[in-house]
Formats: sequence, C-alpha cells, structure tokens
Amino acid sequence: MDILEKTRQKLIDIMKTMDLAEEQVNIVSARPLTAKEAIGSPDRNDYPILKGKEVMIEADFRGAKGQAFTDQPGNYSGSLKDILNLPLNTNCERAIFIATANAMLRSLGLIDKTVHCRDKEPGDCVRQLVDYIRQRFGNPRIAFIGMQPGMIEELCKHFDMRVVDLDPENIGKKFETVVIEDVSHTQEIIDWGDIILATGSTSVNDSLKNFINEKPAVFYGVTVAGIAYLNGLEQYCACGH
Repeated sequence: MDILEKTRQKLIDIMKTMDLAEEQVNIVSARPLTAKEAIGSPDRNDYPILKGKEVMIEADFRGAKGQAFTDQPGNYSGSLKDILNLPLNTNCERAIFIATANAMLRSLGLIDKTVHCRDKEPGDCVRQLVDYIRQRFGNPRIAFIGMQPGMIEELCKHFDMRVVDLDPENIGKKFETVVIEDVSHTQEIIDWGDIILATGSTSVNDSLKNFINEKPAVFYGVTVAGIAYLNGLEQYCACGH
C-alpha cells in the first residue's frame, strides 16, 4: 500500500477511536500563509518560499496548527472526516491532507514541531544539522533531495554530497563544489550516496515513496511530521514549533 494511503488508514483509525469524525463544531481549515507569516525574516533571502516557489498551507484543528509546503496552494474548510477522505490526486489535495494530519496529531499530543521555524531559527537549524549527521552516520556521502540553500551551503563544507531538484531555475547553481542536478540524475545520486537527506515536501509531490527502503533516509522540515510519526520515518526538524 502507498505510504499516503497507509497514513490515511492510520489517521482514520485514530479518528474513529477518538470519536472525532462527527464533531461538526471542530472544523479544519487550511489557508496559504504569506512568506512573512510562515518564516518571518530569516538571515538569507534565497529560501524557495521567499522566492514565491512554494507556499505554506496551515490547518487548524481544535486550535492546534499543522503546516505543509506546496507549490499548489488552495483554501479549504470541512470536517475532519471530509479531509481525511480527499482523493489525494493533486499537490493541493495532498498538502491540505498532510497539514491537517499534522494539526490533528498535534492536537492529540502525539507529535510536536508542526509549525515552521522563523527569523534566525532556520540558520540555527542548519548549523545543528552538521552535528546531527555526524552523530547519526559518521562521515557519509549525502544524496540530497530538494533545494534548501542554507543546508546545502553548510553541509557541503563538511561532507561529500550531490543534490537534485525539481525546479529548472535551480539546475546548474553552484554551492562551493556542489552543482544542483536535475531529476534525471535522481537514481544515480541515490545509488552514489550513503544516506538520503530529503525535503519533507516530497510527501506533497508524492515522491517520498521513492526514497524509503533504499538506504538510510532522513526527511527534513515540518511538512513530514505526521507521516514520519505514523510510518516510523526519521525526521530532522531542530527548530520547529
């Protein structure tokens, strides 16, 4: 079964166990946040959300917030049951579903760090990541999936790494000795690396399934919080709220 479908079934089971399906007063709402709302004023200006490439969707369930990055934002309001039964055919539907899952699990006290870090915290997160990788994996070759410029710039000073990204505008950009490669090189880069370090946004574009069961994989960011919890995946999110 696909990982999103596994996640759906586990969430539905929790919903039924906690008797949440018919709580019509507890409405889940999702809306796109502005870059300022989502990330504040970080110490660099090349994050995708600041360039308008991605938008943060925020869901609110029982006062708990859950977020997810997407390139297809949309507004939605409905019952928990309605959202957990969305078809998940588009990035927009998947983002609303994932943000809602994060808010739901946060409201139940099962996960934390479902809201993106802000201002100087993204820089702190990057600096802590180097120690995290060393402590967990030693000195691995890193297959890096997605464009997170702060992480790439810092990690490439300490580790051998190759990076792949979906955005054509990023292909060929250089960080120290690392050049961003296009998705046609994805499997080659995975085979080359000792570990995979992938953006949690792969859960929204439905490519996360390509990076599990290959080799050790770490998914970074708030988007993947609920999916990681329910499916035993490793998440890195040092400064989330």
